[in-house]
Amino acid sequence: MADAPAFMPLYLQIKDLLTQRLAAGEWPPGEAIPSELTLAAEFGVSHGTVRKAVQALADDHLVVRRQGKGTFVATHTEEAQSTFRFLRIRRDDGMEEYPGRRLIDFRRGRASGEVARLLELRAGDPVVLIRRVLEWQGEPAVLDDLTLPAALFRGLTRAKLEAYPGSMYGLFESRFGVRMLNARERLKAVAADAGSAALLGVAAGWPLLSVERLAFTYGGRPVEYRKGLCTTHAHHYANDLG
Repeated sequence: MADAPAFMPLYLQIKDLLTQRLAAGEWPPGEAIPSELTLAAEFGVSHGTVRKAVQALADDHLVVRRQGKGTFVATHTEEAQSTFRFLRIRRDDGMEEYPGRRLIDFRRGRASGEVARLLELRAGDPVVLIRRVLEWQGEPAVLDDLTLPAALFRGLTRAKLEAYPGSMYGLFESRFGVRMLNARERLKAVAADAGSAALLGVAAGWPLLSVERLAFTYGGRPVEYRKGLCTTHAHHYANDLG
């Protein structure tokens, strides 16, 4: 408690201390954290203060409150909760459908200067490069290019990617202990080049939505750079504000 800035409200100090413990893996994804009364006694603060701190964690998607059961560390293996939070491309008819995935390329390489800057690496550091297509009802809609710091994903292989039944973020969390907490995105309209057009089944020059994402884990550490090219004749980008 003494290390927290004096100007921070007490509940935010508690939130920060709990976040540090989450980052250290004291409570794994999917596991219940101690009750609010237990935490209040541990920290020597009121139940109300802990409740506000836990609610702030829930607002940041770090934990999930379940009525009558307790509060649990959020996990990407809960597909209904996590998949559609990060999957912003949706069908125009409103149906929520988990897309099929087709892996195009998996290889190891070196970070370019720009990618190294974004991922807070050094130019030339080893990275994992993944290219895949997301398909809805067999129709390609998104071409994803991902770059990951190789040091965090030792042992990741093409076979493991193809064999894992859940989301990619679920794999990163369960097998490598890297949890994607939030992301920053940049959107831009672009024209399809010949290569992307062939993979997406559209004509060269077709209008696409480019979505660049930088995803972060605990402590604001960037752990994934992704560029997606999306068709929009049957899909759109959805974002809930508020």
